[in-house]
Amino acid sequence: MILSRYTLKNISSEVTELPAEAMFELPERVLQFGTGVLLRGLPDYFINKANQQGVFNGRIVVVKSTSKGDSSAFEKQDSLYTLCVRGLQNGEKIEENIINSSISRVLCANEEWEQILECAHNQSMKVIISNTTEVGIQLVNDDIRRHPPVSFPGKLLSFLYERYHAFNGSEQSGMVIIPTELIPDNGKVLESIVLELAHLNGLEDAFIEWLECCNHFCNSLVDRIVPGKPDADVLKTLQNDLGYKDDLLIMSEVYRLWAIEGDEKIKNILSFAQVDAGVVIEPNIDLHREFKLRLLNGTHTLSCALAFLAGCETVKQAMDDETISTFIADVMQSEIAPSIPYPVDAKAAQDFAAKVLDRFRNPYIKHNWISITVQISSKMKMRCIPVLLTHYKNNDTPPELFSLGFAAYIYFMKVVKESDGKFYGERNGEQYPVQDDSAAVFKERWKRSDPKTVVNEVLKDAAFWGKDLFLLNGFADSVYTKLKMIMENGVKQTIESVQLNKEVVA
Repeated sequence: MILSRYTLKNISSEVTELPAEAMFELPERVLQFGTGVLLRGLPDYFINKANQQGVFNGRIVVVKSTSKGDSSAFEKQDSLYTLCVRGLQNGEKIEENIINSSISRVLCANEEWEQILECAHNQSMKVIISNTTEVGIQLVNDDIRRHPPVSFPGKLLSFLYERYHAFNGSEQSGMVIIPTELIPDNGKVLESIVLELAHLNGLEDAFIEWLECCNHFCNSLVDRIVPGKPDADVLKTLQNDLGYKDDLLIMSEVYRLWAIEGDEKIKNILSFAQVDAGVVIEPNIDLHREFKLRLLNGTHTLSCALAFLAGCETVKQAMDDETISTFIADVMQSEIAPSIPYPVDAKAAQDFAAKVLDRFRNPYIKHNWISITVQISSKMKMRCIPVLLTHYKNNDTPPELFSLGFAAYIYFMKVVKESDGKFYGERNGEQYPVQDDSAAVFKERWKRSDPKTVVNEVLKDAAFWGKDLFLLNGFADSVYTKLKMIMENGVKQTIESVQLNKEVVA
């Protein structure tokens, strides 16, 4: 049995949350650019939950912008799909199966652009959501009169231009536009590109004024691990338990956050925020961004090389190892949290850190450390170095665990082989990929220098870090000492020694 509107009556509601029949009659209120699992696992989850509670009462028209992938499953399944939520919350296992009915239809931009533009004439349409990857939000000298325009900003501008004319530029016809792409100030960046594109296309001043004054481009931050469709064995087990086949089934963790910058007017339009504390609408979302960037992403970055070199393949494996998990918890709670480069409440930071540790322990999510190491240098620069500099504003001694994570990063970047432009390091006699734009630089450093010189050269690279880290009191010596210990004694013994030394000093 394949999941569809007409097979719902044959599905057990004891194991699955089913949509009410009334959900299929709700008006289309959202235009969504992107069919990806993040959108289906987070924004669409919130909208579906609100619809079920009679709050938002609107469905989503999804725009498939690229030719990649097959969208026929949406048509076969009446756009229904199952979200399997799995994870830990306050230490307790959570398992939920939700049939999501928030999507009304999926339209392909290349073949159905006229139907997409018809949506601009729908008075109920109030919200636009996007996740077109970071590459999608960039300025391309696009002709918005093409069917369709090439770029996402071009498609968005074309839709807004159609809407402007459909409603004679009325103030009420403006849209709330929420990009979820992972770039800072994504709403403002998208707005500036759309405005520039309007000028490049020679659009009339009255439209540009409407675009600026009547539409709201909101910065937003999304945070939920949505791995997507599980592997074949897990999928088979799930579908046997559920009693039906679902080619669109996806999994997600329990934790969820969609932080949106907006005022009371935005809150009224985005009424789905009322049904779940995971939607946060505030005038400034910087604090949420800092928590995610430092405590989640920063901890990942400082731990990934260390955990991988210790032999842990996944985050869950590391959390099952007492030595590695102790490091992860301590570096997050005792060194990163107190040095977040933003005014934060200490208790709020610790509460967020506790949720992150629950997420790391999730037995259902397979998160590979080697994937987290991709572009580790730029991640270290963006996520971790600001924490280090803030630490030194308040202290004149190096952070011991941060130094250890940084030493492991330098050792991970010891390239032993280059082949066809790809770089490889070595762990216990086996090679691993070093996927980093600085790999060639590190290869030369390790090739010509001893470990201490390598550490000094890395830290003195002010052109990369934005600051000469060698000048930070004691940091170079601390990193080198721990690098030497890793090379001589291995990762786990080094962690234990550093932890023991911290306890003695304390």
